[in-house]
Amino acid sequence: MLPSDYHMHTPLCRHAIGEPIEYARRARELGIREIGFSEHSPMARDDFDDWRMLLGQMDQYLAAVALARREVPEVNILVGLEVDYIPGHEEWIRHLATLHDWDYFIGSVHYLSDWAIDDPRFIGRWRSSEPFEVWKLYFNTLTSAVNCNLFQIIGHADLPKKFNIRPTQDCGPLYAPFLDAAANLGVAIELNTAGLRKDCREIYPNPQLLTMACERNVPITFGSDAHAPDEVGADFEAAIELARRAGYHSSVRFEKRRRLDGAFKLSPVRAAAEPVGVPAK
Repeated sequence: MLPSDYHMHTPLCRHAIGEPIEYARRARELGIREIGFSEHSPMARDDFDDWRMLLGQMDQYLAAVALARREVPEVNILVGLEVDYIPGHEEWIRHLATLHDWDYFIGSVHYLSDWAIDDPRFIGRWRSSEPFEVWKLYFNTLTSAVNCNLFQIIGHADLPKKFNIRPTQDCGPLYAPFLDAAANLGVAIELNTAGLRKDCREIYPNPQLLTMACERNVPITFGSDAHAPDEVGADFEAAIELARRAGYHSSVRFEKRRRLDGAFKLSPVRAAAEPVGVPAK
Protein backbone atom coordinates (compact mmCIF):
# COMPACT_ATOMS: atom_id res chain seq x y z
CA MET A 1 0.00 0.00 0.00
CA LEU A 2 1.20 3.50 -0.83
CA PRO A 3 0.41 6.77 0.98
CA SER A 4 -1.99 9.42 -0.28
CA ASP A 5 -0.75 11.39 -3.28
CA TYR A 6 -1.80 15.00 -2.66
CA HIS A 7 0.01 16.79 -5.48
CA MET A 8 -1.52 16.36 -8.95
CA HIS A 9 -2.35 18.67 -11.81
CA THR A 10 -4.77 18.74 -14.73
CA PRO A 11 -4.67 20.16 -18.28
CA LEU A 12 -6.12 23.40 -16.93
CA CYS A 13 -2.63 24.47 -15.87
CA ARG A 14 -1.62 24.36 -19.54
CA HIS A 15 1.41 22.13 -18.97
CA ALA A 16 -0.17 18.82 -17.90
CA ILE A 17 -1.97 16.04 -19.76
CA GLY A 18 -4.71 13.61 -18.78
CA GLU A 19 -8.05 14.18 -17.09
CA PRO A 20 -8.61 13.61 -13.34
CA ILE A 21 -10.47 10.36 -14.08
CA GLU A 22 -7.29 8.98 -15.69
CA TYR A 23 -5.20 9.92 -12.65
CA ALA A 24 -7.76 8.23 -10.40
CA ARG A 25 -7.71 5.05 -12.47
CA ARG A 26 -3.92 4.99 -12.27
CA ALA A 27 -4.11 5.37 -8.49
CA ARG A 28 -6.52 2.44 -8.35
CA GLU A 29 -4.10 0.31 -10.37
CA LEU A 30 -1.32 1.12 -7.91
CA GLY A 31 -3.42 0.46 -4.83
CA ILE A 32 -3.34 4.10 -3.70
CA ARG A 33 -6.49 4.58 -1.66
CA GLU A 34 -6.53 8.37 -1.61
CA ILE A 35 -5.43 11.11 -3.98
CA GLY A 36 -5.83 14.85 -4.07
CA PHE A 37 -5.83 17.30 -6.95
CA SER A 38 -3.98 20.56 -6.39
CA GLU A 39 -4.16 22.58 -9.56
CA HIS A 40 -2.11 25.78 -9.82
CA SER A 41 -4.50 28.36 -8.45
CA PRO A 42 -5.75 31.36 -10.39
CA MET A 43 -4.24 34.74 -9.77
CA ALA A 44 -6.21 37.97 -9.58
CA ARG A 45 -5.07 38.76 -13.14
CA ASP A 46 -5.47 36.06 -15.80
CA ASP A 47 -2.38 37.35 -17.62
CA PHE A 48 -0.15 36.97 -14.56
CA ASP A 49 1.68 34.05 -16.23
CA ASP A 50 0.95 31.18 -18.59
CA TRP A 51 1.05 28.10 -16.37
CA ARG A 52 -2.01 28.11 -14.16
CA MET A 53 -5.75 27.63 -14.16
CA LEU A 54 -7.82 30.72 -14.90
CA LEU A 55 -10.44 31.93 -12.45
CA GLY A 56 -13.23 31.27 -14.93
CA GLN A 57 -12.19 27.61 -15.15
CA MET A 58 -12.85 26.82 -11.49
CA ASP A 59 -16.21 25.17 -12.14
CA GLN A 60 -14.64 23.05 -14.89
CA TYR A 61 -11.93 21.91 -12.47
CA LEU A 62 -14.41 20.95 -9.78
CA ALA A 63 -16.65 19.16 -12.28
CA ALA A 64 -13.74 17.08 -13.59
CA VAL A 65 -12.84 16.02 -10.04
CA ALA A 66 -16.49 15.21 -9.30
CA LEU A 67 -16.62 12.98 -12.39
CA ALA A 68 -13.52 11.12 -11.23
CA ARG A 69 -15.17 10.57 -7.85
CA ARG A 70 -18.25 9.08 -9.47
CA GLU A 71 -16.38 6.84 -11.89
CA VAL A 72 -13.62 5.63 -9.54
CA PRO A 73 -15.33 5.22 -6.16
CA GLU A 74 -12.60 2.87 -4.89
CA VAL A 75 -10.28 5.88 -4.51
CA ASN A 76 -11.01 8.68 -2.05
CA ILE A 77 -10.49 11.85 -4.08
CA LEU A 78 -9.80 15.19 -2.42
CA VAL A 79 -9.63 18.58 -4.06
CA GLY A 80 -7.34 21.46 -3.22
CA LEU A 81 -5.14 24.07 -4.83
CA GLU A 82 -1.44 24.68 -5.14
CA VAL A 83 -1.33 28.36 -4.28
CA ASP A 84 1.59 30.65 -5.02
CA TYR A 85 2.69 32.62 -2.00
CA ILE A 86 3.75 36.11 -3.00
CA PRO A 87 4.12 38.69 -0.23
CA GLY A 88 1.22 41.12 -0.37
CA HIS A 89 -1.17 38.64 -2.02
CA GLU A 90 -2.60 37.23 1.21
CA GLU A 91 -6.06 38.73 0.69
CA TRP A 92 -6.29 37.01 -2.69
CA ILE A 93 -5.46 33.69 -1.05
CA ARG A 94 -8.17 34.29 1.53
CA HIS A 95 -10.59 34.98 -1.32
CA LEU A 96 -9.65 31.72 -3.03
CA ALA A 97 -10.43 29.89 0.20
CA THR A 98 -14.03 31.12 0.04
CA LEU A 99 -14.70 29.75 -3.46
CA HIS A 100 -15.07 26.10 -2.44
CA ASP A 101 -14.91 23.81 0.56
CA TRP A 102 -11.32 22.80 -0.18
CA ASP A 103 -9.57 19.89 1.50
CA TYR A 104 -6.18 21.59 1.60
CA PHE A 105 -4.02 24.34 0.16
CA ILE A 106 -0.43 23.61 -0.81
CA GLY A 107 1.59 26.78 -0.41
CA SER A 108 4.46 27.08 -2.86
CA VAL A 109 7.03 29.73 -3.59
CA HIS A 110 7.84 29.88 -7.30
CA TYR A 111 8.47 33.61 -7.53
CA LEU A 112 11.13 35.77 -5.96
CA SER A 113 9.96 39.22 -6.99
CA ASP A 114 9.47 38.92 -10.76
CA TRP A 115 11.70 35.86 -11.15
CA ALA A 116 10.07 32.44 -11.52
CA ILE A 117 13.02 30.55 -10.14
CA ASP A 118 12.00 27.12 -11.45
CA ASP A 119 11.12 28.26 -14.99
CA PRO A 120 13.76 27.06 -17.48
CA ARG A 121 13.06 30.10 -19.64
CA PHE A 122 14.78 32.21 -16.97
CA ILE A 123 17.66 29.91 -16.05
CA GLY A 124 20.07 32.62 -17.17
CA ARG A 125 19.30 34.56 -14.00
CA TRP A 126 20.72 31.69 -11.99
CA ARG A 127 24.02 32.04 -13.83
CA SER A 128 24.28 35.67 -12.73
CA SER A 129 23.15 35.09 -9.13
CA GLU A 130 24.95 33.85 -6.03
CA PRO A 131 23.14 30.60 -5.06
CA PHE A 132 23.33 31.09 -1.29
CA GLU A 133 21.74 34.54 -1.54
CA VAL A 134 18.92 33.14 -3.70
CA TRP A 135 18.34 30.31 -1.22
CA LYS A 136 18.37 32.80 1.67
CA LEU A 137 15.70 34.97 0.04
CA TYR A 138 13.70 31.87 -0.90
CA PHE A 139 13.62 30.44 2.62
CA ASN A 140 12.81 33.83 4.12
CA THR A 141 9.83 33.97 1.76
CA LEU A 142 8.87 30.38 2.56
CA THR A 143 8.92 31.24 6.27
CA SER A 144 6.54 34.12 5.58
CA ALA A 145 4.31 31.69 3.66
CA VAL A 146 4.05 29.50 6.74
CA ASN A 147 3.50 32.41 9.10
CA CYS A 148 0.55 33.76 7.11
CA ASN A 149 -1.27 30.62 8.31
CA LEU A 150 -3.19 30.09 5.07
CA PHE A 151 -1.68 26.76 4.00
CA GLN A 152 -1.96 23.21 5.30
CA ILE A 153 1.06 21.94 3.33
CA ILE A 154 4.22 23.55 1.98
CA GLY A 155 5.17 22.32 -1.48
CA HIS A 156 8.63 21.23 -2.70
CA ALA A 157 10.39 23.01 0.15
CA ASP A 158 13.82 23.25 -1.49
CA LEU A 159 12.67 24.08 -5.01
CA PRO A 160 15.74 26.24 -5.81
CA LYS A 161 17.79 23.07 -6.30
CA LYS A 162 15.72 22.12 -9.38
CA PHE A 163 18.49 22.93 -11.88
CA ASN A 164 21.11 21.43 -9.55
CA ILE A 165 22.61 24.85 -8.85
CA ARG A 166 23.28 24.73 -5.12
CA PRO A 167 25.12 26.76 -2.49
CA THR A 168 28.43 25.44 -1.25
CA GLN A 169 27.63 26.77 2.24
CA ASP A 170 25.67 24.89 4.89
CA CYS A 171 22.01 25.83 4.44
CA GLY A 172 20.89 24.45 7.80
CA PRO A 173 20.65 27.96 9.31
CA LEU A 174 18.33 28.94 6.45
CA TYR A 175 16.06 25.93 7.02
CA ALA A 176 15.71 26.37 10.79
CA PRO A 177 13.39 29.44 10.95
CA PHE A 178 11.15 27.95 8.26
CA LEU A 179 10.88 24.64 10.08
CA ASP A 180 10.39 26.29 13.46
CA ALA A 181 7.46 28.22 12.02
CA ALA A 182 5.98 25.06 10.46
CA ALA A 183 6.31 23.20 13.76
CA ASN A 184 4.71 26.07 15.68
CA LEU A 185 1.67 26.26 13.37
CA GLY A 186 1.36 22.55 12.56
CA VAL A 187 1.95 23.07 8.84
CA ALA A 188 3.07 19.97 6.94
CA ILE A 189 5.80 19.71 4.34
CA GLU A 190 5.50 17.34 1.41
CA LEU A 191 7.93 14.75 0.12
CA ASN A 192 7.68 15.64 -3.55
CA THR A 193 9.14 13.03 -5.87
CA ALA A 194 9.16 15.28 -8.94
CA GLY A 195 12.70 16.27 -7.99
CA LEU A 196 13.84 12.86 -9.18
CA ARG A 197 12.59 13.86 -12.64
CA LYS A 198 14.48 17.18 -12.65
CA ASP A 199 18.16 18.08 -13.04
CA CYS A 200 18.75 17.81 -9.28
CA ARG A 201 17.74 14.10 -9.31
CA GLU A 202 16.68 14.36 -5.68
CA ILE A 203 13.38 14.28 -3.84
CA TYR A 204 12.19 17.60 -2.40
CA PRO A 205 13.22 18.20 0.36
CA ASN A 206 16.82 17.07 0.78
CA PRO A 207 17.77 14.69 3.61
CA GLN A 208 19.26 17.41 5.83
CA LEU A 209 16.12 19.54 5.70
CA LEU A 210 13.86 16.53 6.24
CA THR A 211 15.86 15.31 9.24
CA MET A 212 15.67 18.78 10.78
CA ALA A 213 11.92 18.76 10.14
CA CYS A 214 11.52 15.43 11.91
CA GLU A 215 13.51 16.68 14.90
CA ARG A 216 10.91 19.44 15.22
CA ASN A 217 7.91 17.11 14.69
CA VAL A 218 6.89 18.87 11.48
CA PRO A 219 4.24 16.63 9.84
CA ILE A 220 4.67 15.26 6.32
CA THR A 221 2.59 14.34 3.30
CA PHE A 222 3.56 12.75 -0.02
CA GLY A 223 3.12 14.11 -3.52
CA SER A 224 4.17 13.05 -6.99
CA ASP A 225 3.53 16.48 -8.53
CA ALA A 226 2.02 14.46 -11.36
CA HIS A 227 1.46 16.24 -14.66
CA ALA A 228 0.47 13.01 -16.43
CA PRO A 229 -1.41 9.92 -15.23
CA ASP A 230 1.67 7.69 -15.35
CA GLU A 231 3.38 9.95 -12.80
CA VAL A 232 0.81 9.24 -10.07
CA GLY A 233 2.61 7.75 -7.06
CA ALA A 234 5.93 7.92 -8.94
CA ASP A 235 8.91 6.85 -6.80
CA PHE A 236 6.86 6.74 -3.61
CA GLU A 237 8.89 3.77 -2.37
CA ALA A 238 11.99 5.98 -2.43
CA ALA A 239 10.10 8.78 -0.66
CA ILE A 240 8.94 6.40 2.07
CA GLU A 241 12.51 5.22 2.53
CA LEU A 242 13.77 8.79 2.75
CA ALA A 243 11.13 9.70 5.33
CA ARG A 244 11.81 6.65 7.45
CA ARG A 245 15.56 7.31 7.50
CA ALA A 246 14.92 10.88 8.53
CA GLY A 247 13.07 9.49 11.54
CA TYR A 248 9.42 9.62 10.49
CA HIS A 249 6.99 6.87 11.41
CA SER A 250 3.81 8.18 9.78
CA SER A 251 2.37 10.85 7.54
CA VAL A 252 -0.76 12.96 7.90
CA ARG A 253 -3.80 13.55 5.76
CA PHE A 254 -6.32 16.35 5.39
CA GLU A 255 -10.04 16.83 4.94
CA LYS A 256 -11.78 20.20 4.77
CA ARG A 257 -8.47 21.87 5.65
CA ARG A 258 -8.22 19.94 8.91
CA ARG A 259 -5.27 17.70 9.68
CA LEU A 260 -5.77 14.05 10.56
CA ASP A 261 -2.73 12.36 12.09
CA GLY A 262 -1.34 8.88 11.53
CA ALA A 263 -2.67 8.54 7.99
CA PHE A 264 0.05 6.21 6.74
CA LYS A 265 2.47 4.08 8.74
CA LEU A 266 5.89 4.00 7.14
CA SER A 267 7.56 0.68 6.43
CA PRO A 268 10.79 -0.18 8.26
CA VAL A 269 14.15 1.05 7.03
CA ARG A 270 15.72 -1.39 4.60
CA ALA A 271 18.60 -3.45 5.89
CA ALA A 272 20.79 -2.74 2.87
CA ALA A 273 22.21 0.76 2.88
CA GLU A 274 21.07 2.67 -0.19
CA PRO A 275 21.44 6.36 -1.03
CA VAL A 276 18.42 8.33 0.10
CA GLY A 277 16.65 10.59 -2.33
CA VAL A 278 17.03 8.27 -5.31
CA PRO A 279 14.68 5.54 -6.48
CA ALA A 280 15.54 1.95 -5.67
CA LYS A 281 16.85 -0.09 -8.58
